[in-house]
Amino acid sequence: MTVKAVQLRKFGQEIIHTLAGRRIHPNFAVPGGVNKALQVSERDEILKGVDAAVETLKTGLQIMKDWAEKNVEDINKFAVFPTGYFGMVTPGNGLELYNGNIRLIDRTGKELERFDPAYYLDYISEHVEPWSYLKFPYYKKLGYPEGVYRVGPLGRLNIADKIDTPMANEEHKIFKALSGGKPVENTLYYHYARLIEALFAVERVRVLCEDKDLLSTDILNTRKNWTGHGVGVLEAPRGTLIHDYHADENGKLLKVNLIVSTGHNNWAMSNAVDSVAKTYVHGPDVKEGMLNRVEAAIRAYDPCLSCSTHAIGQMPIQVEILAQNGQLIRTLQRDSA
Repeated sequence: MTVKAVQLRKFGQEIIHTLAGRRIHPNFAVPGGVNKALQVSERDEILKGVDAAVETLKTGLQIMKDWAEKNVEDINKFAVFPTGYFGMVTPGNGLELYNGNIRLIDRTGKELERFDPAYYLDYISEHVEPWSYLKFPYYKKLGYPEGVYRVGPLGRLNIADKIDTPMANEEHKIFKALSGGKPVENTLYYHYARLIEALFAVERVRVLCEDKDLLSTDILNTRKNWTGHGVGVLEAPRGTLIHDYHADENGKLLKVNLIVSTGHNNWAMSNAVDSVAKTYVHGPDVKEGMLNRVEAAIRAYDPCLSCSTHAIGQMPIQVEILAQNGQLIRTLQRDSA
């Protein structure tokens, strides 16, 4: 299965390479469209890999569900807490990654807002804590911390009522049933949600490849309607990504505001680490396995490339254990292997 997982990753990277000429930091997307038309041979080569990718994901999903069934006690005590959920949806509240409105639900699943992403500042503000360089976004009307929310795979599947591809939609129904229709709060289910999204993505690859417009050479909007201000929002793998740019008449940037996925999830990540530490770490005698659990809380939200290239137990981490009076009892530091 490990080999198949590597092949699945290669399938995705080869699609990026085909479109953009390189796998890392592609330059395919440009203002107004894309910079290359897809050829028939390239389209057909992508299609060849879809069936194998689907089978790998179906196997992966079954492995995840089997593991979850055997470890349900751990899942139900590992960083489980209520928040709101935030992300993009289609007009029919389907899972959306690139072009839709933002939907925000509360911890019960009730819709709080649905808005054009361009007006995100009307709904979202950011809190500052003295112990973190990163801000804490929250829903303005509820304030902080009542208005905190989560983004990413768990957030997207919680706000979506459906997925517009058949196999992923069936998995989504199973996912929704985990909590009886309410939002799924278990941090470890981020991985389950991520697999369902990957299945959706592969199904969408087939849909797009079978669309005749995919081979169109009309790939760039050359209209010059310069406004000097633009907001771009999409669903990155880790969650909702907001880029907001102001520029002068020459295109020189004057002001930039970014709210990235890690920022949206800052409160949740911090709370997850706190929750896991309090659940699994008892007293000054901390075992390596306990550090692994703290590490797992971070990876659930933010499995970035630098993290994912380290095996469990090899992520650089430092833990300080303090007494109730604040005195440092012990420091554990693990460097990268």
